[in-house]
Amino acid sequence: MKRIYPVLRITLCALLIAAAYLPAGAQDMDEADVKALIEDRNFVFKAQMALPMGGNSRYLTSSYDMKVSEERVITYLPYFGRAYRAPSDLTGGGIDFESEDFDYAVKERRKGGWDVKITPNDAEDVRQMFLTVSENGSASLRVNSDRRQAISFNGYITEKEKSKSGE
Repeated sequence: MKRIYPVLRITLCALLIAAAYLPAGAQDMDEADVKALIEDRNFVFKAQMALPMGGNSRYLTSSYDMKVSEERVITYLPYFGRAYRAPSDLTGGGIDFESEDFDYAVKERRKGGWDVKITPNDAEDVRQMFLTVSENGSASLRVNSDRRQAISFNGYITEKEKSKSGE
């Protein structure tokens, strides 16, 4: 019994910490809402964890996201990993770009959820982004680059906030 108690305590703490990182928005969305957001190209992917190819996963404490609309994709995500070539702009180390010329394709998954492929044609560094979304709004994003190792992010999608500028 003395050995079981510490294990239960650690497990309970881990579950409480994991629950704290789950956003209320991802838990409350139903499948119809998620489908509408994806098909209308009107959502924000909020990154909660970065999963670099050659390193440990990292919880993200700042507000990193990818905003998708009919007109543009705005990406502000961190990068951890190996670069094969140095970027032309040395001030930005993350995945930070805005694209107005992009391809957007949605494919429904067999066991539920959607695969979204975004190919920015005017981004210097990013070749393709693959977003896998489940019925409840939780999602994972993989970013492929010509100059760096691929990186993945876990998070959720939510509806874009209405702003005065219309974006």
